Amino acid sequence: MLQFRDISFRYKIPLRATVLVFVTATVLTASLLLREYRDLRRDMLDGSARWSAVLSQTLVTPMLHDDLWRAFEIIRAATAPGGGEQASAITLVDPRLRIYVSTDPARYPILAPLHERGEAAREIASRMDRTTGTESHSVEIGDKLYVITPIDADGVRLGHMLIEHTNTFMQSRFAGMWLSATLVTLFVLLLILPVSWFWGRRMAEPLVHLADCIGKAGATIPPAGALQFEDSKDELGQVGRAVERMFDELREKEGMEREMLFSERLAAIGRLTGGIAHEINNPLGGMLNAIGTYRKHGASDPELAARTMSLLERGLLQIRDTVSALLVEAKAPSHPLAPQDIEDVHILLKPEAAKKSARLEWNCELPDEIPLPATLVRQVLINLVLNALQAVEAGGTVACDIGLSAEGMTMVVRNDGRYIEEARLPYLFEPFVGDGNGKHGLGLWITYQIVSELGGHISVQSEPGLTVFAVDLPLGLAVELESAS
Repeated sequence: MLQFRDISFRYKIPLRATVLVFVTATVLTASLLLREYRDLRRDMLDGSARWSAVLSQTLVTPMLHDDLWRAFEIIRAATAPGGGEQASAITLVDPRLRIYVSTDPARYPILAPLHERGEAAREIASRMDRTTGTESHSVEIGDKLYVITPIDADGVRLGHMLIEHTNTFMQSRFAGMWLSATLVTLFVLLLILPVSWFWGRRMAEPLVHLADCIGKAGATIPPAGALQFEDSKDELGQVGRAVERMFDELREKEGMEREMLFSERLAAIGRLTGGIAHEINNPLGGMLNAIGTYRKHGASDPELAARTMSLLERGLLQIRDTVSALLVEAKAPSHPLAPQDIEDVHILLKPEAAKKSARLEWNCELPDEIPLPATLVRQVLINLVLNALQAVEAGGTVACDIGLSAEGMTMVVRNDGRYIEEARLPYLFEPFVGDGNGKHGLGLWITYQIVSELGGHISVQSEPGLTVFAVDLPLGLAVELESAS
């Protein structure tokens, strides 16, 4: 599922601008409507208080003369449509807090105690009882607003006038204001949103272009001048120039790496040719000396002639072995590897371990048969174990573990003999990199070539007292090689 953080900046910035504009407009509209509501409520209460003060003066005479009908006519006319502040009910209360007259006699019957007309009436009666001045005051109870105005004549309290307003009238006026404000807000949003989208996309384009330029620098480094960044002094321009410098340094580094790789290859070729020349020149030199001796004395000495021929034969055999070792063929015909093949290697190597007075620990956990060429696997195992036996001292230990993993076959050969210096590790699997004991170093090179042809991997770790060679051979590629052969 696509998340917001995964959206391109060409859409993310305009969307954020849209949300910001919408939230700002909503908050401003809500705050303005709230203020208008408060002003409307205050104006209504203030107007009602002024209107009730005027109306109370007209009620003094009827209440002094106990003219109930005249008082009723006055308050009924005040609640008629267009007759004042749109009061829903007006009630006159005598000094004993009994209802004198009301425009809503069903709720406020004449002479009924006010405090018996419900919870709101009790609260109002309590406030009337505590009123001492002549000023009107308002109270909100539930969904209704009440304006309480004392009625006095020459300092004598004749009673109170209670004007009741419902929130319906104020809410209707507020609904009209809300509708107007909403329409204006939507109109402003329709004007601002296209502009915000335009500027948002304009702001995002340099970022998108910068990301596209950097994304092109994947497996290959783009050539100089292929990427064009925004030429400005702001942060985007600084980032673009920094990326250009980074690409320049990467191109320079890539050139240096190519030169170093070329030099390393030349050095490897030099070591290879030097090793081949050394391995072939040694027997050739002996053979030439033998031929020279034979020319001088061979005709008269049959025994010398025989030794000369034997020397020539050994030299030629040594040259043949050297050349054969260089021609590694990983697709030689072979039967699938079986546990008996590993056991044959074990039996073959026991005498070599006995010659060194070394202990050979052997652990093989293979099934009946696996699809790997037995000849090549045996050659790899023999080379690694012989290399380990050459490294251990008398009484040392060589351990060999063969088994299967989720990826294929594994072979681990450990020994506690001489460790391999760190400086030799990078060249360990190159031909003719010997160990300083007269060995030509082809065994590990042959092992590396076989493992590579089988699609496997060989690694080595060495420290004083422990050297470990580990080989991993996948089974899938081995089946392909076997079928191809």
